[in-house]
Amino acid sequence: METKDTYKTIDIPGEEVLFKDRNSKFFGYTFPITSEEDAKQHIEILKKQHHSARHWCYAWQTGIENIKYRANDDGEPSNSAGQPIYGQIQSFEATNILIVVVRYFGGTKLGVGGLINAYRTAAQLALEASIIVEKTININFLITFEYKDMNKVMRIIKENTLNITKQELELNCKIQISVRKKMVDKIKEVFSPLYEIEIKRLDN
Repeated sequence: METKDTYKTIDIPGEEVLFKDRNSKFFGYTFPITSEEDAKQHIEILKKQHHSARHWCYAWQTGIENIKYRANDDGEPSNSAGQPIYGQIQSFEATNILIVVVRYFGGTKLGVGGLINAYRTAAQLALEASIIVEKTININFLITFEYKDMNKVMRIIKENTLNITKQELELNCKIQISVRKKMVDKIKEVFSPLYEIEIKRLDN
């Protein structure tokens, strides 16, 4: 089975979208996030921006292999807002993303079915208005070696087009590299016969 080593996300907030149903307005937004704290900040800003709205419902997901997520109905009937929004995050296979749908009540109740449809549609439109990018899952390694082995190490890095993220080249040299997940075993194999060169995986 091939290792999945890519994921989808957004780098910049998407454009504001608007979905209307029986005079209720649903504004949809997407934001790139890496933590719950990020999500809270964006929601606070939107609450100030839309201070006269009735509900600020949202869902977010972070992580690539250790997924965390949250869906919030913010006063709407249970599972009529947060879950439909989260369903769109799953359907677009996105992560490290927050979707907020801000509702202005238009005077007519939509019922649970109507709400589910409205929140789902607003979330879908918000994702369609966002630039979704595919990124590779990378693992960081630290290579430690003596200066005399520099050429060997550099040759391996060049041959495998590895990405150097940090380096200290003194008597004892340290180079940090970023390796695509599916290349990890190969890179370990390449370095394993070179006893004088140490390679160690870093926690990302």
